[in-house]
Amino acid sequence: MFQDFALQHGLIIDHLIFDRWVRVKTLDKPSKKNGAYIFDGRFGSIINFATHECHISYREDASYVPTAQDKIKREEANLERIKRQEEAKRKASYIMRSAVLACHPYLIRKGFEDKGYVWNSLLILPMRIENRLVGCQMIAEDGTKRFLSGQITKGASLVIDNKGKDIICEGFATAMSVRRVLKHLKLRYKIHVCFSASNMIEIAKNLKDPLVIADNDPVGVKTAKKIASCYWVGEAGEDFNDAELRLGTAGVADSLRAFF
Repeated sequence: MFQDFALQHGLIIDHLIFDRWVRVKTLDKPSKKNGAYIFDGRFGSIINFATHECHISYREDASYVPTAQDKIKREEANLERIKRQEEAKRKASYIMRSAVLACHPYLIRKGFEDKGYVWNSLLILPMRIENRLVGCQMIAEDGTKRFLSGQITKGASLVIDNKGKDIICEGFATAMSVRRVLKHLKLRYKIHVCFSASNMIEIAKNLKDPLVIADNDPVGVKTAKKIASCYWVGEAGEDFNDAELRLGTAGVADSLRAFF
């Protein structure tokens, strides 16, 4: 059964919802909805954002013969998906208009006094595809991260552009640390915040020889190796922000200078 398959990969599905992506809790992070699935009764896909670099597909063992009703269901599901994406775009636009520039506990904890867009105590990071706003990542004061329901995430990024070398990374704190270090080194940059390891691969498809700043965990390193033969990686369990907090801006600078 699909629910058993999902559980084997760490997803906890209390009851099935069909024909749309659904966020669920995971065995490794039961207090957060860190997994997602979609299932139409025969075919499905799951992902655990903490352990999987890409979606894992599922299909029933029995041979599948599509019916006219199946076609109608797929068309309805596609229309619903587009509707939810458009709703997410409108909500993201409203949130960005309503947000104010302010300090945020998450940024302060990560070592930054910079002001960010804050809305209802959430740090708001706009996500764009070809300069079109498609959604946003929302970071709570405790560091919990989530996206708008129904929004497009594949191919969406936040770009910090200083007209320099393309650099891709997963998280915003990593990007902020990379920017601070490169400012210290007086080097130009164009940093792409990808929001997930799997999306780093998607963003890299449209870039020529980007520098990958990898999180030093199994998924992060495996993702980096798929994108480039040479990439930055720190100590085990660290991302670039962790390394900067531990070593200081000048202390981590030499490890990045070597890539320029």
